[in-house]
Formats: sequence, structure tokens, C-alpha cells
Amino acid sequence: MIALFAVTAVMGYFGSKVKLSYEFSRAIPTDNPKYQDYVSFRSKFGDDGNMLVVGVQSDKLFELKTFKAYDLLHKQLKKVIDVEDVLSVPSSVNLQKDILTEKLNAVKIFPDSITTQAELDSAKSTFFNLPFYKSLLYSPESNAYLMGVRINKDSLNSAKRSKIVADIIAEVNKFEKDTKIEAHLSGLPLIRTVVGDRIQKEMRFFLIGSLLLSALILLLFFRSFGTAMLSLTVVLLGVVWSLGVLYLFGYKITLLTALIPPLVVVIGIPNCIYFINKYHTSYLASGDKNKSLVDMVSKMGIVTLFCNITAAIGFAVFALTKSAILKEFGMVAGISIMLIFVISFILLPAVLSYLPNPKSSQTKYLNNRFVVSFLLRIERWVINHKKTVYAVTIIALAFAVIGIFKLKTVAFIVDDLPKTDKIYTDLKFFEKNFHGVMPLEIVIDTKKRNGLAGMRALSVFEKADSLSQYITAQKEMNRPLSVAEGLKFAKQAFYEGDSANYLLPNTFDGAFVGEYLRPNKNDSGAKNNFVKMLSAFMDSSRQNTRISVNMADVGTIELPKLLDGIQKRANALFDSTKYNFLEPDRRSAFKLDTIVDEFDSSVVTIDTTFAKYDTTPQYNVKLTGTSITFLEGSKFIINGLKESIFWAFLLISLCMLYLFKSVRVLLCSLIPNLIPLVITAGVMGWAGVPLKPSTVLVFSVALGIAIDITIRFLVNYKQELPGFDNDVAKTVYSTINHTGLSIVYTSLVLIAGFIIFCFSSFGGTFALGWLTSITLLVATLTNLVLLPVLLLLTGKKKKK
Repeated sequence: MIALFAVTAVMGYFGSKVKLSYEFSRAIPTDNPKYQDYVSFRSKFGDDGNMLVVGVQSDKLFELKTFKAYDLLHKQLKKVIDVEDVLSVPSSVNLQKDILTEKLNAVKIFPDSITTQAELDSAKSTFFNLPFYKSLLYSPESNAYLMGVRINKDSLNSAKRSKIVADIIAEVNKFEKDTKIEAHLSGLPLIRTVVGDRIQKEMRFFLIGSLLLSALILLLFFRSFGTAMLSLTVVLLGVVWSLGVLYLFGYKITLLTALIPPLVVVIGIPNCIYFINKYHTSYLASGDKNKSLVDMVSKMGIVTLFCNITAAIGFAVFALTKSAILKEFGMVAGISIMLIFVISFILLPAVLSYLPNPKSSQTKYLNNRFVVSFLLRIERWVINHKKTVYAVTIIALAFAVIGIFKLKTVAFIVDDLPKTDKIYTDLKFFEKNFHGVMPLEIVIDTKKRNGLAGMRALSVFEKADSLSQYITAQKEMNRPLSVAEGLKFAKQAFYEGDSANYLLPNTFDGAFVGEYLRPNKNDSGAKNNFVKMLSAFMDSSRQNTRISVNMADVGTIELPKLLDGIQKRANALFDSTKYNFLEPDRRSAFKLDTIVDEFDSSVVTIDTTFAKYDTTPQYNVKLTGTSITFLEGSKFIINGLKESIFWAFLLISLCMLYLFKSVRVLLCSLIPNLIPLVITAGVMGWAGVPLKPSTVLVFSVALGIAIDITIRFLVNYKQELPGFDNDVAKTVYSTINHTGLSIVYTSLVLIAGFIIFCFSSFGGTFALGWLTSITLLVATLTNLVLLPVLLLLTGKKKKK
């Protein structure tokens, strides 16, 4: 015991050093092509998921008082620490042509000096004459306006993000209070931060709640404060050790590993119940405490060991997947479950040996008339109603199979939130007025350095513009932003702001527009904000350009269809066979005129020739961004979890075969545990609960826990069989009466432990609670009713 508490102190020290993870879920392995595309994109263009958006809908925004408040909100948000920039109507700029310097100057449309409604109306007219901002900063059909807040990506992946988002929300609340206009907030920074903070708070609540609920149930069962506290001590040590293991593996607390402490409590309590129940049963039979303790350890030790092994397998199989977040969860959960066995195996016998002999009030639960009556009824079903048991099982399976055909595999970025949650309703506001805020990026690779420099880049931007028009036509997507849109804006400015000239420059006026975009060399090399924006959509080598799209959270069924359509359109535009510039052929070489690169003022001279006909596509177009990684991650997790169910089933079967050395017993044990999984899947289909990462998790976890009931029943059956001269019928009836009591109590604890997750405000945690509880309830019934019937059916008949 001293050694045990000393190790616990060390593990507690390590556990105190565990930190929260603020990184985006690492569902995809690093060698996945989609992940590598995303990493490549971020290295060239920066992060795509660091924009928080604020939306308002009002026909009074351009009233002077309201607009001043909106402008103040813009300024206050810029003052928030780690906010890098704010894009909004008050900060919008117009490009004005300067004939003397032959430059386009960026000028604020709404200067701070506006003091009258007439001045504001004039600026408003200028703003609405610029197609560039339409659907990006405002929706003309609904009087909705958007403000984009770009947050430092490093701060978003740290503990500072909670304060940043809280400060932004506080400023927005002030605006709402001053103007009485409702504001809506969304974007990945908000969703990740608020959801992450909520789940962390919920996990603390569930840990405390599971401990209190377990303590209450233990007090009701054992009627002993000391016994209840001993059991709680076991699971508390298990929680400390699990946090220590988390630190020793170098992992952090994620949204998934945060579930481990409550799960350790839920799984550890049954260990205590089985051990103490056996101790009390033996004591009532012998009256000798030491003999009862030896009996408890010798008979329940191997049973509990294999029960914990199978439960650990149910979690540890996640470590066989390639998903980092699942690997971490599987490794730590599997090891923690085995450690809870070690703790209970050492601590319970040792402490019980020091405690006084059990009193009659502490063993009264063994003769609970309700439980005894229930077990006697089960015994009658098993003896007299075998056909009824088969019929009910077949009907239930038929019901479940029909439900399984109704199952859908779909996931949304925010589908675990209640439909009434403000995060969800605000997201729907942006989807209704701006077609969504989920980022999608399209990268066009010209396959050669400076492939986007000079006039030759116009053909690339023309194709990009055609692709953008296709995307704009999709109702789930907003108008994309790209260099092409910037060039249209520049051409409109070149032609004195005429909106009819919001078009791509052609070969005639492209050179003139490009000249106006070149930065003034006398201006310390500084570029205006507009040219900075254009530069952000090309990498430093001028080889790659991006098209940025905001889209709705359409889910994993519709998203692949949309992406496939975009990819096909991109292939049609960019991948057709072209004459490519290859190695120069001296016999027919010619020089192009020097071309001005309007983005970096470099002069490019190209010596090329159409020397060969190349059938290789001239461009490479890839779709990436957070929307792509979410889709790939969801598919990866779901497929990984499906595989984990297979491995859990296989490994648990091998354990059962090793334990019982009988194929007959193995088949009898697996059937009562497969039926609950099938019924749960059927219930999901009938209830409209889709297969997604948070719900597929249920099956392998429930299988690992439910098989415990089977092991305890069959081990007791195997131990008692010789005592009844291998009479299967008598042994089955005795096992129901002796083991049934602890099975019922343990099942109640497990079900109550998982039901507490039903109080979660998140669909995934809620589903884990009620689906696992249903699985365990059905597993309890199948193991107490169907398993004995199967043993009687397949057992050897005793000769008279």
C-alpha cells in the first residue's frame, strides 16, 4: 500500500503537468496526400482558418449614429490583442487613378471626418458602386453586413485564444447594447474556441458527477460509508494514474482524451463491486474474513483481469488506426483500464483486511427482494420459455436490421451542437446571407517559376475567373476572392470607377492597368493595401495562385459532390492539352518582348520556343483548406473506427477462446454481445442518428465493456460446473442466482455512469451516453436470458 501511494504521488506530480491541447483535431495522418496538400498551402499562403466574422442585418446601418457605432466597433476590435486586421464596410477602400504619378491610390471610402448624413450618403453611393465588395462585405438582398476579424494563428493554437474571443464578444455585445441591433458571430476561431472551452468544463462536471453518482449507488448497495469511500479511492487513484500516463506519453488533453477520467471512474467502480460482492458472499458462507479475502482474490482475480483486458481492448484498438487523436485516446485509455485493475487488486484486499468484519447491514443488499425476484423471473424464462426468448430475439433483430438500412453516414462541422445554440443559429445566419463561412482553398500551380508574372498571366486569371463564376453559381458557396477579382477592381478604377468596366483586363488594356499597379519606387518601396492583397493571393515565386471560397457547412454527403463538380470544371479549364514552353530550340528560337511584372516590378526576359508538342497538363489544380481536411478527417475517423470494431471483436474472441478453451462456449458468448450492437445500430437508424466520429465510437467501447458481463457469468458457470457433477442445467440456474446479483448491480452502475453524459449540450457526448446505455442494458438482458438458453441448447445432456 505504501508503494502504491508513493507511485500515485509520482503519477500525480506528472499528471499536474498535463496541458490542454489547442491545436485543431489531428484526425488525418501526416503522410496523407490531402494533409500534405494543406501543409503545402499553409507554407505558401498562411493559415486559412483564422478569420472570425461578425454579421449584422439592418436597414439603418447607414444612418449616421448607427454607422458611427459600427465604425467604433471596427476600431475597438482592431485594438484587441492578437487581432491582426479587421475588414469591414468602414475600412473599405476605393482605387483612384492618379494621372500624374500613373498609379492607383487606395483611398478610404468612409473617412473619419464624416460628420453629416449627406457625406455618409455620398460615401455610401461610392461603396455600392463597387462590385468588388458585393457578397463579401454586404448582401444587397437582405441588408446584411459582414466584418472579418483576422486573428494571429499562433495565438489561436494557445491558451490565449479564449481571452481573445471573449474580448471580441465583449466588444460586439457593447455594439448590440448601444444600437439595439442583433449581431451574429461565427468562423472557425469562434467555433473551435467556444466549443473547446465548453467541452472542457463539461468534462470536469462529468468527472465530479460520475464520482458523486458512484458514491451514492455504492452507499445504497453496501450501506457502508467506509466501503463506498474505499471504492471511490480506487477510482480516484485510477484517474490520477491516467493523467500521469497521458503526460508520460507526451500527450495533451484533447476533446477525446478528456473523456478518459470519467470513463476510468465508470469502468473502475464495477471492479470494486465484483470484488466486494464476492468478499461479502464468501463471508456470509464461511464467517471467516481471511478465508473470504483469499476466496475473493483467487476466484475474482482472474475474472476481473480478463474483464479489464477485454474492456481495454475495446479502447486500445483505436491505437491501431493512423489517426493521431484516436491513437492517443486508445493508448492512454487502454493502459489506464489495466492500471485500474492493478490498483483495485492491490488496494481492495489490503484495506479490507484492516477493516472490521462486514456487518449484517452491509450484506443486506445480497438479499434485495426486488433483485432476487427479478433473477427468479429470469430463471423461469430460461427454464420454461425458451421459444419465447428465441422469438423475441428474432423480432428485435428484424426490427434492428430494418433500422440499419436507414442509417446514414454524415457529419457536419457543428452538427454536435443543439439546433437552438447561438453558435449554430449564427452559422445559419451567415449561410443564409453570405452562403457560409467555412473556408475552401483552390491552388493553381503553373509548374514554373514566374508563371504568373507579366501579361502571360492573364490567360491563367481568365481561367480562374471562369472557375469562380462556376463556383458562384453554386447556392452553397459565396463568390470567390482571387487575383482576378482584384484585377477587375483595378480596371474599374483605371476607367474612372465605371462599374461597367468591372472586368478582367484584356491584352489591349492589361499593360496600362499593370503599370498603374506598380508601387511607387520613391515611396520607400511601400505597397498600398490593395497590392498587398493581390500579393497574398500569389506565392513569392509567382508560381502558385489561390482562389479563396467561403461555403456552407453542407456535411460529408453533399461536400464531395460539390468538390467533384469544382474539380471537373477546373480540369476542363486547366488540364486540356496545350503547347507548353519546353527547352529552347536554337533553330527556331525567338525572344519575347520584355514584360513588366506589375506585382514585384521585376523585368522578365524569356527565351522560349514551341519546340515540341507536350501532352502534359500545363497546370495543376488542387482543392484544399479546412473544409477538405474536415471531410478527409471524418472519413478517416469513421473508417478507422469501423476497423477498430473488427479488431476488438477478433482480439476479444481470442481472449475468450483462451479463457474457456471451447469453441461452443465462444459462440455462446459472442452472440449475446453482437445482438446489443446490432440493436443499437438499428435504434440509431430509426432515431435518425447518423454514423459519424462521435457515434461510431460507441460500438467498440460498448463491446469491450459489455463482454465483461459475459466473462463474469461464464467464469462463474465454469467454476461451479464440477460442483454440480457437470450438470449444465443446474449449473446455469445456480450461476443466474449467484452471479446475476453482481451483474445487475454492476450494470446499473455502468448505465448510470454513461447516462450522466446525456446531460451534455453536445450531440456527440450525448450520443455516447444514451447509445452506450442502451447497448449495456440490452447486453445485460441478453447475457442473463439468452446466454443461459444458448448454454442449455448447446450443452451436453446429463445421462439419467
